[in-house]
Amino acid sequence: MGKTGDLETSGLMTVSPVRTGLIAAVTMVAFAFNSVIARAALGQDLIDPASYTTIRMGSGALVLFAIVALARKERAREKAGSWYSGFLLFTYAIFLSFAYVGIDTGIGALVLFAGVQATMIGFGLYAGERPSAIAWIGNAIAIAGFVYLVSPGLSAPDPVAAILMFISGVAWGLYSVRGRGAADPVGATAKNFVYCAPMTLIPLVLFIGSIDINPWGALLAALSGAVTSALGYILWYEALKGLTSTKAAVLQLTAPLIASFFGVILLSEPATLRLWLSAVLITGGVAMAVLARSRTA
Repeated sequence: MGKTGDLETSGLMTVSPVRTGLIAAVTMVAFAFNSVIARAALGQDLIDPASYTTIRMGSGALVLFAIVALARKERAREKAGSWYSGFLLFTYAIFLSFAYVGIDTGIGALVLFAGVQATMIGFGLYAGERPSAIAWIGNAIAIAGFVYLVSPGLSAPDPVAAILMFISGVAWGLYSVRGRGAADPVGATAKNFVYCAPMTLIPLVLFIGSIDINPWGALLAALSGAVTSALGYILWYEALKGLTSTKAAVLQLTAPLIASFFGVILLSEPATLRLWLSAVLITGGVAMAVLARSRTA
């Protein structure tokens, strides 16, 4: 047994860098919309966190099940999906939902992606990835741009909410690591959602007295689950075939930036000089980190 243990990956596959880049770009847009939708639903008290998570993951499972059924392909050829990956997906989703009730968007995003970064880069180093000096510089520039973007929210965050968000980021990082190189992204994602969906009933029962569902909140949760989550995660598993853990980690720094731009367009949030400067730093740093060559120990 190697360092990767029973991970659902056997290393990077030989894929086109251009194809990987295009898929990753679409995926980051989907992830950004997940943030925008969550802000709209939870930030305006249109739905409670437990119900949002249940509807989100349940609708995602239904859509993925339909896709697998329509494909009419036998996907048993690989051990796609697992209860553990489903648990990681559940942990990411439920902790994120509850965290956004008590933490503002800026610091929430920073803590979330700090967890993702620490987990995926740490695993990459453990597995033998050795980013070049240029890659490390790119990482530093991207992180600096990201911190600069969210810095107004750095004052006195709710400690409980911050811990919940960090746990969510760690769970998403581990979920992504397990998904690297999955030969059947659709099958793996579908099974993970199917495993995850029943778990969301636990917090729903525990917080049954707090259930509060507005029809618009339910619609937003279903949209997040069926489209930006289910389909977005399929694309993410596909993109991970051509990305190291380190590159995948730094690439996800673009999602909050994209979400900020959509906030300007869709939610009438102000377009500031800080946003444009951060865009240059983050995209430039990510480009350096992703294009730089890495060594393997």
